[in-house]
Amino acid sequence: MKILSPRVLWALERFNAAHPWDHNAHYHRWILRQLPRRFDRALDVGSGSGDLARLLAGRADTTEAVDSDPVIIGHAQKLTPSGLSVTFTVADAIAELPAGPYDVITCVATIHHLPFTLALTRFRRHLAPGGTLVIVGLSRASTPVEHLLGVVAIPANVAMGWFKNKGRPSRRPVSMTAPTRSADMTFADIVREARDVLPGARLRRRLFWRYTLVWNQP
Repeated sequence: MKILSPRVLWALERFNAAHPWDHNAHYHRWILRQLPRRFDRALDVGSGSGDLARLLAGRADTTEAVDSDPVIIGHAQKLTPSGLSVTFTVADAIAELPAGPYDVITCVATIHHLPFTLALTRFRRHLAPGGTLVIVGLSRASTPVEHLLGVVAIPANVAMGWFKNKGRPSRRPVSMTAPTRSADMTFADIVREARDVLPGARLRRRLFWRYTLVWNQP
């Protein structure tokens, strides 16, 4: 669906490159609001530079974080204070998840890199009874409402970039240096498959080209 001219897109790309901000980190505080104040074990899947894992470590007795990219894991380890109870491991999110169970599992902007249903099944198996799974994901726009949300997000994205960078050109944060890819699944497909694996899962479209999923293990 073509919405903006190539010239406008080029101008937006230049502005965003000069005023970058992390769309995923925008949801970290929201994620924390879905979780108990204290819990025993947490797992962050696709942890990137470790920003969310470090926040989880402020509430959890132990936090484990996995990512398949050794470079970004190296950055995460360097950015993490030695006294913080969080372990970063290079691991495949499907085949090599650390043994659970976990009271909290989070996964931000990662599940679209994985076989979706299989990933949800693995997360469910690793979640302790009463535990909470929180996912912030990306989906492919396919409906008028989704395209409208995308249009609304464009000026909001520009405003956030300007505000967070105080109007000055800035370098990309480390969290934005990990490999990325576009989403293939539509939100409707995500909802259908998620509720087959996680009955009662709560999903919602969000601004800045994201959706959220929250599920509590019975």
